[in-house]
Amino acid sequence: MTTEPTTPETESPAPELPSLEIGAGAPAEQTESTYVPVIRGKLDRFGNAIGTGRRKTAVARVRIKTGDGKTSINGRPLEDYFRVERDRHLIAQPLQATEMLGKVDIWARLEGGGPTGQTGAMVLGIARALTALNPALHSKLSEGGFLTRDGRMVERKKYGRKKARRSFQFSKR
Repeated sequence: MTTEPTTPETESPAPELPSLEIGAGAPAEQTESTYVPVIRGKLDRFGNAIGTGRRKTAVARVRIKTGDGKTSINGRPLEDYFRVERDRHLIAQPLQATEMLGKVDIWARLEGGGPTGQTGAMVLGIARALTALNPALHSKLSEGGFLTRDGRMVERKKYGRKKARRSFQFSKR
């Protein structure tokens, strides 16, 4: 006769595992926002807001002061410098988003690039200068995407190629 080992009846059941609850032990959420935006523009000693914008190889140095809505680019009016209506509309968008159109004078110096790059650089410069003038406008400008630098650049030409990716024409014979 074989005897089977039996477990003693005095053995206690396994201790209960703690139940897992989502969010248990986590600190309570704060209702106040502690986010402080980075202001990339600055104010000069005369109270003019300065912002620098870049796009492709174009650089725009923009100064904004309170006024009646005049815009001067490299010493020329906006309509003479940007002949295409689309470019003038894009430049006015950050001002329309913050309801500052016609309330500020803009003086800009543009260098490098072409019309599209200069337009994008000026939009970023205006947006940065507006945030320097009034930091409360930062949320409206960032929602509209005006404070985002477009980092796309032209791809460099590689050796053994005609352009960046274009190869020379292949001849079988």
